[in-house]
Amino acid sequence: MSSESLTPLLRSKSIAIIGASNTPGKIGYLVLKNLVDGKYPGQIYAINSRECGDVLGIRCYRSVLDVPGEIDAAMLVVPAARTLAVAEECGHKGVKALIVVASGYSEIGRTDLETDLVTVARRYGMRVLGPNIVGIMSNSDHTHASFAPFMPLPGRAALVSQSGALVIAMSAASHVRNVGFDKMISVGNMADVNFDDLVRWLDEDDQTTSIAIYVEGFKNGRLFLETAQRVHKPIVVLKAGISAHGSVAAQSHTGAMAGTGKIYEAAFQQAGVVRASDLTNLFDRTLALSLQPPMSGDNLMVISNGGGVGVLATDAAERCGIPLHFAPKDLQASLRAYLPEIGTAMNPVDLTGMGGSPEYFATVRTALQHPWVHGLVVLFCDVGRDDPMEIAATIKRAMDDSAVVDKPVTLSFIGGAETERAIRWLVGQGVPTYGAPDTAINGIAALHEYAHNATLAAEVFTRYSDVDEAAARAIMGQARTAGRLHLTEVESKLVFAAYGLPVVATDLATTEDEAVRLAEKRGYPVVLKITSHDILHKSDAGGVKVNLNSAADVKAAYRTILASAQAYKADARIEGIAVQQMVPSGVEVILGSVNDPAFGPTMMVGLGGIFTEILQDVTYRVAPISPGHAQVMLEELQGAPILTGIRGAAPCDRTALATTVSRYSQMIIDLSDEIAESDANPVLVYAEGRGLKVVDARIILNRLWTRGDSIALEEEVAQERK
Repeated sequence: MSSESLTPLLRSKSIAIIGASNTPGKIGYLVLKNLVDGKYPGQIYAINSRECGDVLGIRCYRSVLDVPGEIDAAMLVVPAARTLAVAEECGHKGVKALIVVASGYSEIGRTDLETDLVTVARRYGMRVLGPNIVGIMSNSDHTHASFAPFMPLPGRAALVSQSGALVIAMSAASHVRNVGFDKMISVGNMADVNFDDLVRWLDEDDQTTSIAIYVEGFKNGRLFLETAQRVHKPIVVLKAGISAHGSVAAQSHTGAMAGTGKIYEAAFQQAGVVRASDLTNLFDRTLALSLQPPMSGDNLMVISNGGGVGVLATDAAERCGIPLHFAPKDLQASLRAYLPEIGTAMNPVDLTGMGGSPEYFATVRTALQHPWVHGLVVLFCDVGRDDPMEIAATIKRAMDDSAVVDKPVTLSFIGGAETERAIRWLVGQGVPTYGAPDTAINGIAALHEYAHNATLAAEVFTRYSDVDEAAARAIMGQARTAGRLHLTEVESKLVFAAYGLPVVATDLATTEDEAVRLAEKRGYPVVLKITSHDILHKSDAGGVKVNLNSAADVKAAYRTILASAQAYKADARIEGIAVQQMVPSGVEVILGSVNDPAFGPTMMVGLGGIFTEILQDVTYRVAPISPGHAQVMLEELQGAPILTGIRGAAPCDRTALATTVSRYSQMIIDLSDEIAESDANPVLVYAEGRGLKVVDARIILNRLWTRGDSIALEEEVAQERK
């Protein structure tokens, strides 16, 4: 639905409180009192079938049907069992939106109540916020439609939270932390209105400059990702629950390593979203994002009046991914003119304890006006020499006098009560100011991360036309017909080949003689590998024999592999022995995919081959992925220098690898209804211009719950119990 459908909810001209009460302490009393005390400019209607007369001085009606005027939003402060009947009345009345406070829905397993509520609402064209929420607060609209005791400190940010308790706590904490919010919206169970709806509406709201989100889980993570990529305002997200493992029953290398946190981090980067690590970090980053422009380059300058805080800021900058660089000679020369003899202009710029208002003014203005500088952090330690308010006013005057508006500035004022007063004044002037150098750095790092992620989010994926989806589906269909959810290595490679992935041609042998015939067809030397979906790690089972140069070698290896596999797992079902030509060694890379519950088909790239799960040097992205974005994934790996060439080794063919990653990502999108997990491991990457080879492959299909699938599942469960 269009974002305009939320306007009656978020900027209502009239509100009905259904369940309004005269009893102090009841939610119906608190909500109505907050609206009245907050000077809500619209019409307030009190509704309670058991009350008569007035509620808090407002005429009380027994039903919304008795109200003479129009109602934009109805706040349902009634038990869950009564909401359906009340929603029907609201629909008949022509109410445009429902704010459902009550709990007792999907959070306790009553998804049926939630579904029925949304069904009623959609029948009448109403939007539903909640259920299980605190409500809505908007400073600019003078709307306190919640039972939270405090409105947040006025500001330019908006908070959308899945946790109602957190909304209440953050509204109070905003005053202590000096971080202003125009709006706070509790979303609860998100039966209807969800994050992407609210992000779209807030992106068009003139009173909002940045959007902060607390999320426990997305109902449709891919939709949020796509929405976030289209908005123009910065979004900062605090995701809870990232420690949970992505897939307990994973059957591939990729699935075994796919942690929730890794995938969310990747998805947020693709969406252009900034991440917050904790609640304090959410406040700090929200402050910067709501008040300052993005940092469009990597050159950060720090100006301080103390060497110690300058060093702390330098350390923090490296931790935050924006390490300091020495300023160019011309900028150093310009700055040195304003420094005492013992000061330094290299970066950080040290004014020393002798630096006062004149030095701060000149250096701040000079730094901002120099094209090398992309962002500025200014630190002030109160050493008892200067009035913090005077320094604050000087820095702000220097910013204004520079006439530079496209470079972010954050400040840190360290000291006592006078510095706290200066901090509040500066924030009121639109300059994010913190009580420690590391938080000032973290604030500007959020602005740098936002600019960086926005660039990545703009990267466009172009589909490959030279693929054979029909052939891939035919292979998977044959496996399903046979009652299998695991493709053999040969079948997996045929699917990969249909999408242009450079696989090593492989055949399946079921006898020694057949293995010899296939080896001679491929040409010696060859490799033999066990093929069994009951054996995930072939090497651990002694199921791989390499560099076989004769028929005798092949026969001996065939017998050895079978014996080793049976010793490793006596009841393993053996499909046969794969025979493939030996290929030259290269840098070992793993590619893979999982179907994430929130984001769907998700791609993994990592280093390590058989040691992948030990090294855990992997990175993720939500599919599809362009070659350019795949290159960024490669750069994120800790072992990235191995691919670029170290100790005299030639650089690897990263172009071919990035293209393969991109093609792989199209495959898992096109076949998302079929593929649950997959691996290409190892992928041997050769020197620049020589390409790569997919040596081993695995595809596990989604369960479609046909009779054959059910039988396969029962057999699998029986095997696991044994």
